[in-house]
Amino acid sequence: MTAPADLSSRPDTDRAIRLWLLAVAALVFAMVVVGGATRLTDSGLSITEWKPVTGALPPLTAAQWAEEFAKYRASPQYQAINQGMSLGDFQFIYWWEWGHRFLGRLVGAAMLLPWLYFVARGRMSARLAAGTFAIGLLMGLQGFVGWLMVASGLRPGMVYVAPLKLMFHLSLACLIFALLVWTALRLMPERRREPVSDAVRRGGIAVLAVLALQIALGALVAGNKAGMRFNDWPLMDGALVPPMAVLFDKPSVFEAFIDSLALVQFNHRLVAYGLLGLALWHLLAARGTAYGKGATVLFGLIAAQAVIGIVTLMLVVPLWAGLLHQGFAVLVLGHALSHVFALTRAPRIAGLPAGRAVPAE
Repeated sequence: MTAPADLSSRPDTDRAIRLWLLAVAALVFAMVVVGGATRLTDSGLSITEWKPVTGALPPLTAAQWAEEFAKYRASPQYQAINQGMSLGDFQFIYWWEWGHRFLGRLVGAAMLLPWLYFVARGRMSARLAAGTFAIGLLMGLQGFVGWLMVASGLRPGMVYVAPLKLMFHLSLACLIFALLVWTALRLMPERRREPVSDAVRRGGIAVLAVLALQIALGALVAGNKAGMRFNDWPLMDGALVPPMAVLFDKPSVFEAFIDSLALVQFNHRLVAYGLLGLALWHLLAARGTAYGKGATVLFGLIAAQAVIGIVTLMLVVPLWAGLLHQGFAVLVLGHALSHVFALTRAPRIAGLPAGRAVPAE
């Protein structure tokens, strides 16, 4: 009876496609960071029209700059906050928003053109072609969602984008990033994996789910500029739990969960503590197994992100700290996806005590 072939020795026929997907994921990461800079510099409403094709070109003449500036001067944000802004100041915020939109177009091209090449050459199965095409459709939807978000800030009486739309915009970006990374991981050459207990597997999935929730809650904090308030820690304005009248200072409970500066920050803090505790429990459950290292790195990244968040808050969200906090969140998400992928591909040993190693077969 012959021994089974070493799975790791199989030819890596999907390497080019995997590298393409990871490169697009890196562009999505860059777009999330630039989007954070656009938000932190209050640049997101500087371009008041959505022109997917002709908008790719920025103003090139003095007359074109004057026309764009006139459109911005008619916006509620300019009239309420930025009256008297110079053309140079306008150009600063315009370039941030234009760069964000340009990156979106670049991401779309980086997804579509190689996809057409791989399909034409027969390099992708029908299932993979359909899956990657669906990711491309989500990218198109993301562009439309981005415009709906900007449009919400151009309505009369609004000076910033709606926080709920910002949350959806960032969450969709993270979903696209996750699908790209997950699909690339599925194209890795098969290899033997150590068995894993259900407790460790479910713990890793739970950490990933709560991490996704925490990123969404962070978008609500950003959308409300709640990081500019309650800048002490571990207390909030000197209290462990702010008064109910401060937390629920909106006409309805739903509005408070979306728009209350105190409540959105308080929820972000509470889920951060829960995520840190859950990651620690997962680390302890996975110790001594083949997945202990991944769990340890995951806990370390989440702990580092918590420290970055506290520093960002106490410094009242300087640009560098805000960008670090948002970008690092996506990096944590990337490792969490890789860790959970390994757990879900491992053989299942039902009832195996958490923390007990399984010898290789």
